[in-house]
Amino acid sequence: MTDPTLLINAIILGIIEGLTEFLPVSSTGHLILAGQLLGFNDDKGKVFEIAIQFAAILAVVWEYRARLAHTVTSITSESVSQHLAINLMVAFMPAAVLGFLFLKQIKYYLFNPIVVASAFIIGGFLILWAERREHVVHAESIDDMTWKDALKVGFAQALAMIPGTSRSGATIIGGLFFGLSRRAATEFSFFLAIPTMFAATLYDVYKNRDLFSVDDVSLFAVGGTVSFISAFIAVRGLIRFISKHDFTVFAWYRIAFGIIVLISAQMGWVDWGNH
Repeated sequence: MTDPTLLINAIILGIIEGLTEFLPVSSTGHLILAGQLLGFNDDKGKVFEIAIQFAAILAVVWEYRARLAHTVTSITSESVSQHLAINLMVAFMPAAVLGFLFLKQIKYYLFNPIVVASAFIIGGFLILWAERREHVVHAESIDDMTWKDALKVGFAQALAMIPGTSRSGATIIGGLFFGLSRRAATEFSFFLAIPTMFAATLYDVYKNRDLFSVDDVSLFAVGGTVSFISAFIAVRGLIRFISKHDFTVFAWYRIAFGIIVLISAQMGWVDWGNH
């Protein structure tokens, strides 16, 4: 049987992954901090993160299952479905190419407290800027986006390879700067997460295949279930939230969290090194 302490850790980390993966606050930064504080940042902890990230992706797939199923079944006959598929492929490519070429170097040189904290804080100020500038919208929904809009969001997503940036934060705020409405930017970020995170998960599974064990099935099942549920809640909650609010609260949260990163690193509480 799985150690009860590990199951508790799995529940806590599953909640953190699910709630932060699709909010503009960086799930990676939160998982590093929580993993270190829980003492669950060894090889098993890193493999566990792959499992709960996959579960979080499935939550988005489930939430948008009707649109995704319709897109797949009508891609040869409906221009709207073809348009979405093309935009997702275009947006996916920058991170895929740059990640393939530079991921090892990024992890080696940029996983340090100064970079992580700076990304949190700079991202927070960019959100404040995006919300306080005049917001000229030319794409109210994802169906209004052009391939050029998608490419710009794709390059914004590539910035999320810098630890602490946040994939969802980069794509959502990038979308606001590029003329997307809050809803369009948020929903396109969700859709773009599917191919991006599936690819990242498959790569991580292949790279760490020797670390997977049948003994960890119950651990992964608990963490994955909790991650799925909390991600589902976060995705639905964010869509409701942005219908009445802007992203300013996330900006101040990022700035505060960046300060926490610096303090925890300075005090030696957390190892923000190569993860």
